[in-house]
Amino acid sequence: MIMTQIQQEDRVNLGAKKFSMWIFIFTSFMLFAALTSGFIVYSGQKGHALDVKMPTAFIYSTIVIIISSLTLFLASKAAKQLQFEKQKLFLLVTFFLGIVFLVIQIYAWYILTYQMGVYFVGPNASRTFIYVFTGMHLLHILGALIVLLFAIRGAYTNIPQVKNLYRMEMTSIFWHFLDIIWIYLYVFLLLNQN
Repeated sequence: MIMTQIQQEDRVNLGAKKFSMWIFIFTSFMLFAALTSGFIVYSGQKGHALDVKMPTAFIYSTIVIIISSLTLFLASKAAKQLQFEKQKLFLLVTFFLGIVFLVIQIYAWYILTYQMGVYFVGPNASRTFIYVFTGMHLLHILGALIVLLFAIRGAYTNIPQVKNLYRMEMTSIFWHFLDIIWIYLYVFLLLNQN
């Protein structure tokens, strides 16, 4: 009787946390929509075109984040099938790929700044949006890496399966959302590069 009551309380608490995650994702989506709208309005003015070819590093980071979504999907699938060693492996690979994504994005900034002469502050604020888009996305990636660490910790400390699956679901929602947002931003920048 007491165990059933605790399980019901856990479900209610987990449901509220999941709702909070969806609110956060909706808010983040609106933030990126507002930023891209701001870019469209600003760049629509005469003489404010982006006029920059995107570094090829962004292609590699796109491939990495897509692969990381696949490895996280495999980790979730392994957790559901009670294959905890596979879950741990795929979570660690996903975390590593997240770090690789971060490093490639920072390298792309290096290319933009030091090889292409595209600075955060300059006469053409349209170029600033490249740093704003990618910087805001990187902040979200850092948050997702922290959420991913909680999922990894749960997998290694043998938490109850209900909580393990919950952490996997929350991590997956956030990570896949960031994957989609990055693809959207990258395609948006590609379409506006010249």
